[in-house]
Amino acid sequence: MGTVADTPRRKRVPVHGVLLLDKPVGFTSNQALVQAKRLLNAEKAGHTGTLDPFATGLLPLCFGEATKFSQDLLEADKVYEAVVHLGVQTTTGDTEGEVLEELPVACDREQVEQALAKFRGTIDQVPPMHSALKRDGKPLYEYARAGITLERQPRTVTIHELELLDWQAPFLTLRVKCSKGTYIRVLGEDIGHALGCGAHLQQLRRTAVGSLQLDGALTLEAFAAMTPEARLAALAPADALLSTFPAVRLDAAFTARFLQGQRLPLPQGSFERPPVLARVRVYSEQGQFLGSAQLHPYGVLAPERLVAHGSLVT
Repeated sequence: MGTVADTPRRKRVPVHGVLLLDKPVGFTSNQALVQAKRLLNAEKAGHTGTLDPFATGLLPLCFGEATKFSQDLLEADKVYEAVVHLGVQTTTGDTEGEVLEELPVACDREQVEQALAKFRGTIDQVPPMHSALKRDGKPLYEYARAGITLERQPRTVTIHELELLDWQAPFLTLRVKCSKGTYIRVLGEDIGHALGCGAHLQQLRRTAVGSLQLDGALTLEAFAAMTPEARLAALAPADALLSTFPAVRLDAAFTARFLQGQRLPLPQGSFERPPVLARVRVYSEQGQFLGSAQLHPYGVLAPERLVAHGSLVT
């Protein structure tokens, strides 16, 4: 009889696509990825930017050929719903830290709206010490856990939309659409400072990453309850990561050349010529996704990231 120690591991298999996961509270993004990868028995997997353990919501997970395009979502705008607890400051800016100070909250809705107006548009943020940014090869949170505070340079981010969804003192419920690199924890703290009472983030839920929406995302529990066939069917194709890019279709001859990494002079009138350099998603005549490319205004298509031939059909 075999034992646990000598039971052979299942051989990983090629799996290609994107899982829209509704990450649960208390999980790191990597823990969620490991579970989903195990459930799919997938060879290769990666995520498209982390969510803090206390945060929930949309975490797109990429498998196989889709991992080649995960960087595009790292660059994308994000949408969050956040609950900010005014009057209480913590060491981490969220519920995971220790309370540093408590102050009375003496503001009304009008004052809250006036404070929010200061944070719309382009702003500077100082990255928190409890973050994964690295200094001399170590993430900042390791210094913070050792009681060391390092000087950090402000970073410019853009708050495209900042909407007050609810105000029940001392709690603000906000909807935030922001550029990459925005720390919602820092935004919550800064709003608290603007109101003179400090704050920390009590809840955070991501509802969109680029064009991908939380609607239809699966929880880990729901994904685990599926059959293996249903799990594969639940994956979106890799080109879902590039849905905002214009599409270019190639004939058989150009498809072969494109998959060899050749730059292609596209015939006049075969595409809508962009006024500036544009990134596009490329398909064969049969609709097979081939990869991404740069389309130059003078009509040259330059391959960027290619899909392994025959691995994906959309």
